[in-house]
Amino acid sequence: MTRVLAEAERLARCFGAGDRKILAVDAASFVIRPGDSIALTGPSGSGKSTLLNLLAGLDEPTSGHLTWPGIGSRDALRPLAVGMIHQFAALIPSLTVAENVALPLRLGHVEDQEQAVLAALEAVDLLEFADRLPDELSSGQAQRAGIARVLAHRPRLLLADEPTGQLDQATGQAVISSMLDHAGRNGTAVVIATHDPAVAGRLRTSWRMDHGRLEAHEEAIP
Repeated sequence: MTRVLAEAERLARCFGAGDRKILAVDAASFVIRPGDSIALTGPSGSGKSTLLNLLAGLDEPTSGHLTWPGIGSRDALRPLAVGMIHQFAALIPSLTVAENVALPLRLGHVEDQEQAVLAALEAVDLLEFADRLPDELSSGQAQRAGIARVLAHRPRLLLADEPTGQLDQATGQAVISSMLDHAGRNGTAVVIATHDPAVAGRLRTSWRMDHGRLEAHEEAIP
């Protein structure tokens, strides 16, 4: 079995044309393997979100190559193999918290859904909110529900775009612990885009983006 989950060669994504052309990701080359934990840092507008969307298969490159050797084709990424945590949870208003968390499992025809949902809600301290609707949650609780929705289906590649942005420091650190614990148990690769040094410092590898360029990789933790 291949030890590479995702691989990019001179990956690029442009928006617009002519004088309005924006090179959001510029010739990025990298490899992501099972168990990697990567902090994606850089200023706002540097291309972090675009890179995550490309990795999640939510966007397509303008040029270059992006493949997922350890997963399969782009069609194999969702709903289970790759999990994407956005800055805002985007929960379905008519579904309870538990039903929102279970949705990818139902789409992927996973057995033992109830156990997986309860475990994910417990990991983000939301068990008592399982039967509530999204409009009964605070913004921080909704964000944690969105994180639980991804943890429940145990993705092989976990991507997160500022996952602690709606959370206080203590809750944010607890959520990051849940994500890293999940990754450690399942051999999941984690890539987290963050402005928070306290979050970035908990990941083994640091990638920095600036004006679309993916700069030198640095080991954050021995």
